[in-house]
Formats: sequence, structure tokens, C-alpha cells
Amino acid sequence: MRRWRCLEREFEGVTAATALLSCEEAVVDVREYVTCGEGPEAVVVAEKEHVMVGIQIRVDGRPGIMLADPGYHVPRIVTVMADRAYPHTGWFTQSDEGSVRKEYNYQFNVANSGYVEWQERETRGTTLKTQTSLVFAARPYLDGVNVTERRNLVYNFRSLLSRDQKGHLIAGLYFPVGARGKDAQFTLFHDNGSEKIKTKYKFNTFAEPDNIPKSVLEEIQLCNSQMNYKRGELLSIICKLAKLMSNQSFIDQMLEINEDICRMCL
Repeated sequence: MRRWRCLEREFEGVTAATALLSCEEAVVDVREYVTCGEGPEAVVVAEKEHVMVGIQIRVDGRPGIMLADPGYHVPRIVTVMADRAYPHTGWFTQSDEGSVRKEYNYQFNVANSGYVEWQERETRGTTLKTQTSLVFAARPYLDGVNVTERRNLVYNFRSLLSRDQKGHLIAGLYFPVGARGKDAQFTLFHDNGSEKIKTKYKFNTFAEPDNIPKSVLEEIQLCNSQMNYKRGELLSIICKLAKLMSNQSFIDQMLEINEDICRMCL
């Protein structure tokens, strides 16, 4: 949003037309959701999981919106026109990694123009999975970042990822929170040029940094470089995580808070 403010000199009003928008993911019954009322305040249970930036536009009097979605690493500006005519983006391939292809489409909901449908197709071999999320574009989401950051503090799946300019994963690590003690593990991955190398490690391997096997240190350094960290930074992060994951009292409290939040949303 800060970057776009410079456009005000050439396109007067662009700052006022720009706002943070909220998104509800994987809506089970889209029609029921959008017909409850004008906005999400009329929905009995609205669980906002994502925010993005939108600019309200008009092209020769035709209404539309431009979406910038950096939180989900969509490496382009998506244009959504109410009449779905040019310059409407339509379906595009978000990622294609051989065995898995993701395609996205954004369009205004026909029953309630305050919502933009974010449609997703995920193809794994011969299996096709679809889902629709809803972006509320009629009014700004005024407190989204604050709420999202606080909620994510106790979320039970953690990831630290590096992507290229097209949004493709390069390197990183991820893990669920919940395994007890010596069973807690994470997945480390990096790109060797032709494929992604994934390796699972137990956190307790990093409880004593001086005793970490040399082969493990070498793989972490490869990942460290692809994540553009200073030398040794990723290893330091993993060792701190290992200490946290060994504190079962802390983990239990974190999971309990996360479960309380999930119950509040039911």
C-alpha cells in the first residue's frame, strides 16, 4: 500500500480507492454465505483467515477491482471486472510442480457483488480438488493484520519458507506442533536445480549443537543459502525451535489456546 501511494500523482484518487480486504477460506456453502446479508457481519460464523490489498477501479465506466495477494504469494496483480471482460484476469496457473498443479480464478459473486469468489483447482495426477474462498471487497478490513498476527502466535502448524519472484517454493522448513518430546520433527527442503530435496529431522537431534552430524549441517547450510540468511542463521533458528519443542508444558498451553480459538469459531 505504501508503494502504491506514489501512483497518486498520475492517478488521482488511487489512495482513497485502496484498502485492506478480508478473506474467508474454503467456504462450504457460498450461496448461503453471501445471501445472509450485505457483509460478513450478518454471517453467524465468519472466520477470517487471510487479508489482501484491493484497489477499486473503473475502466470506461465498468466497475472492477485489482487485488494484490502477497500473503499467498500470487506473483501478479489480479484484475477482477464485474462484466468479466478485458482486462479481467480469469483463470491462471498459480503453480505447476509436475505432480501438483494449482489454478486460481477471481470473479465477483453473482448473488452479492460485495464479494469476490476466489476459486481454486488443485490437480494431483488424476485427482481434482476444488474449493472457493470469499474476499469481502465492499468495505475495508480495518484491523486485519493485528488480529491475524495475534492468532498465528498459537497456530499449530508452523512454516518458514523462501520463494522466487513467481511465488514458487525454493527452500524452507515446516512442521506440525503437537508431537510429544522425542517424536517432534520437522521437514527441511531445498532446490537442487532439478527437484526439491525433502528430509525429515527430529528436533532432539539439535538439542546439543556441538553433536549435530556433519552431513546434517551441510544440508542446513544449503538451505540457509537459498533462504538468503547469514551463515549459521537457519541453524540457530532450528536450535531455538528444538529448545521450545522440548518444553512440553509450553507446547500443551499453546495447543490449548489454539483449541479454544477453534471452538470459539464453531
